[in-house]
Amino acid sequence: MTEKTVTKKNTKTASKTKTAKTAIKGDAASILRIRVRAYDSKILDASVKQIIETALRHDAKIVGPVPLPTDIKKYTVNRASFVYKNAREQFEMRIHRRLIDIINPNAKVIEALTNISLPSGVNIDVKMI
Repeated sequence: MTEKTVTKKNTKTASKTKTAKTAIKGDAASILRIRVRAYDSKILDASVKQIIETALRHDAKIVGPVPLPTDIKKYTVNRASFVYKNAREQFEMRIHRRLIDIINPNAKVIEALTNISLPSGVNIDVKMI
C-alpha cells in the first residue's frame, strides 16, 4: 500500500511541473531593452523622460529608468616635458547610463520611439529580448 501512495505523489508533482513549464512558455513576453548613455546627466534625464512619456502615451508597460553605474575614464598628462616633469594634470570623463525596459511593445510604440528626436550627445542602444 505504501508503494502506491508514493507513486501517486510522484505523478502529482510531475504533472504540476509540466503545467508550470507550459505556462511559462505561453506567457513568453517580448521585451524592448533601451540603454541610454550620455556625458551630461541633465541631458540624459531629460531624454529618458521624453522616451518614457512617448511610450506611456501609447499605453506601454515600462520598467525603469534604472540608473546603471557611471563609467569614469581618467587621464593623466604631463604639464611640461622637460624641467617640470613631475607636474601633472588629471582629466576625467564621466559616462552616465540608464536602462529602460518596455514589456510587450506594439507596433505603434516602436514607431513612435524611432521617430523621437533626442539632443546630440545622447547614445541609444535598442535590443529586443
